[in-house]
Amino acid sequence: MTWLDVIGWTGSALLVWSLLQSRLLRLRALNLVGCLVLIGFNAALGVWPMVGLNVVLTIINVWYLARMVTSRHDERAYRVVEVNPGGDMLRHVLELHHDDIVRFNPGFRPEAGEGRAAYLIVNGDEIVGVVLFRPEAGVARVELDYVTQRYRDFTPGEFVYRRSHLFTDRACRTVVTPPGMLAPYYDRLGFRREDESYVLDLAGR
Repeated sequence: MTWLDVIGWTGSALLVWSLLQSRLLRLRALNLVGCLVLIGFNAALGVWPMVGLNVVLTIINVWYLARMVTSRHDERAYRVVEVNPGGDMLRHVLELHHDDIVRFNPGFRPEAGEGRAAYLIVNGDEIVGVVLFRPEAGVARVELDYVTQRYRDFTPGEFVYRRSHLFTDRACRTVVTPPGMLAPYYDRLGFRREDESYVLDLAGR
């Protein structure tokens, strides 16, 4: 096997691997790299139709990646919708993603109880995240902050925390995240670390 064969197989493997990704950003990034490798491979062999195909795919991937990156913090891309914490819609979302929710939020219990506030984060017609919290003596205690696998590179849950009125309307001045959450992103939103949780002060926001 020559070094050119290795390059060709590597590019093909990257394309196949990209299609196995559940995260949209990672899928596009790996697909882009695979296309670039195959452009060089096919150009070296003089297979120009395949060069043309991979150039077109590269342009498509770059366009989608640019759109994803520029909209990941854009409030126009997502909506925060309050739902009934004991309703069928929330129950369906929690049941549908139960195993993944427990994986990243090992202490979460789906039973509603009294006083819980529930929000779904929506992109177009797709539910991409859910945030549940319970107000207690001026503190909003987050019980669940979950993002679906496809959108995990975008952290859409941040749009809940940008809207401080969602908490202050319930007389909360502090937000505390659940302890032990895996892969938290709160340090990018102004939270401070306290033991196994993150804390956000809403005063002045």
